[in-house]
Amino acid sequence: MTSRHLAITMGDPAGIGPEIIVKACVGLKERIAKGDLRILIIGSGAALQAAKAALGADVAIPQVMTDDRDWPNLCYLQADVEGDPIKPGVLSADGGRFAYKAIEQGVRLTQAGRTAAIVTAPLNKEALNKAGYHFPGHTEMLAHLTGVRGSVMLLAHGNMRVSHVSTHVALEDVPKRLTPERLRMVIDLTNDALRRLGIARPKIAIAALNPHAGEGGLFGRQDIDVSAPTIAKAVADGLDVVGPVPGDTIFVKLRAGQFDAAVAMYHDQGHIPVKLLGFQVDPATGRWQ
Repeated sequence: MTSRHLAITMGDPAGIGPEIIVKACVGLKERIAKGDLRILIIGSGAALQAAKAALGADVAIPQVMTDDRDWPNLCYLQADVEGDPIKPGVLSADGGRFAYKAIEQGVRLTQAGRTAAIVTAPLNKEALNKAGYHFPGHTEMLAHLTGVRGSVMLLAHGNMRVSHVSTHVALEDVPKRLTPERLRMVIDLTNDALRRLGIARPKIAIAALNPHAGEGGLFGRQDIDVSAPTIAKAVADGLDVVGPVPGDTIFVKLRAGQFDAAVAMYHDQGHIPVKLLGFQVDPATGRWQ
């Protein structure tokens, strides 16, 4: 049976999506030629061709249609009609429109079984909203398009697995997002995701919202009044959950393998450690990997 394509959504055509997609295709040419990897790029054909020209990339990426019976191993699908030229680095509603339409087509194709999964290039949230699509990011957009009520972002790089109670909200709004219901949902979905990844009995750590988990209430009571009782209830229900663990130690412990995943309270608390601790510098090249 021939493997299905991976759908790569271009994101905002004015951003780095077209460039990194073309570079990836060049680097993966041998695997694509063998059929080990099949890629369907969804986005702006004009931006894709411009990126190829700018990079001098010697790679053929023919256009296909959604109802074509067979697609070549590497191809692209036009996400929407082209408007005025989208200029690199220039924010526009058209850029946001293409970003949304690419995701929309990727979701529909994956739900129909034509593609196996979606890989997303970056979009610009301001451009997305300027185009009339009022979502704070990919997670919420994917939830909307798939009809899911309530969604959770989970980052994974090696053993650095981090889910989030809140993501794209102002820092002042984070404490209001920490409710027993939301925290328990994040715990349950994280536990389910880890089991699907082959971890029979996941051990999950919950990050504290406040410094030192509130220091007995001196620095806030959310960890004492909301997180601790919710964690205790999850443990009573048979889950292996610990916390609240102060944010200045939880991710070092996660990297050391003491937990299978951590639940972060907000965007930067979870993203920065994954990006710093999840990667290593290759001593031979000095590059991050």
